[in-house]
Amino acid sequence: MIVFNISLFLVGILSGGIASVCGFGIGSFLTPILAFNTGTSIAVAGVSIIHFLGTVFRFWKWKKYINKQVLLTFGLTSAVGGLTGALFHNIFQNSILTVIFGSLLIFAGFTGLTGISQQWQLKGPTAWLAGALSGIFGGLVGNQGGIRSAAMFGFELNAKEFVATATGIALAVDCARMPVYCLTQWREIIQIWPFLIFGAVGVLIGTEMGILLLSSIPEKLFKRIVSGMILLIGIFVLIYR
Repeated sequence: MIVFNISLFLVGILSGGIASVCGFGIGSFLTPILAFNTGTSIAVAGVSIIHFLGTVFRFWKWKKYINKQVLLTFGLTSAVGGLTGALFHNIFQNSILTVIFGSLLIFAGFTGLTGISQQWQLKGPTAWLAGALSGIFGGLVGNQGGIRSAAMFGFELNAKEFVATATGIALAVDCARMPVYCLTQWREIIQIWPFLIFGAVGVLIGTEMGILLLSSIPEKLFKRIVSGMILLIGIFVLIYR
C-alpha cells in the first residue's frame, strides 16, 4: 500500500507538471494508475476531485491569459457535454469506448505533429460542436484533456492563452461533472481518501513546477510538444485500457 501511495504521489507530480505545460494530463495518467486498485469507474470519480484541485490552482495562476471568446463558446458546450457524459459514464464505460478514445488521441497527436491540424479553423457552430463532443468523451471516459486540447488547435492562441483557456474550460467541466460523481459514488470515494490525498499533493507540486517550465518553452515548439503528448497519451490509453 505504501508503494502504491508513493506511486500515486510521483505520477501526480508528473501529471500536474504536464497539465501546466499542455493544459491536460492529470486524468490521463492518474486514472489508469488508480484504476489498478479501485476499478475504472471509481478511479474516474476519485481523480475528478484531484483534477479539480489541480485545475483551480492552475486557473488562479493563469487566469489573466484566458481567451474569453473561446471559453464562452467552445468551453460552454464542453462543460455541458462533460455533465452529459458524467451522467452516463457508469452505463457506457467499456473497453470499446476506451479504444475509440485512444485512437482519436493518436490521430489528433499525429495531425498536430505533422502540421495538418493547423489547417483546421473552429468558428461558429463548429466550435460549439467540437466543445460538446470533447466534453461528452471527457465525462464518459474521465479523460477529456487530450481531445479538448487537440480541438483547441483550431483556435489562434499563444502558449499561455492556450493553457489558460484550456484550464478555464477544464474547471467549468469539473464543476459540471464532479458533483455527479460525488453524489452517485460518494461511499466508494470516501473509502479511497488516502489515495486521493497522495495524488492531490503530487499534482499541486507538479503544477507549480510546470508553470515555471512553460515560460521557457518557445512558441514554435509549443504545439508540437502538446501534439507529442497527445500522441503518447493515446498510446498509453490503448496499452493500459
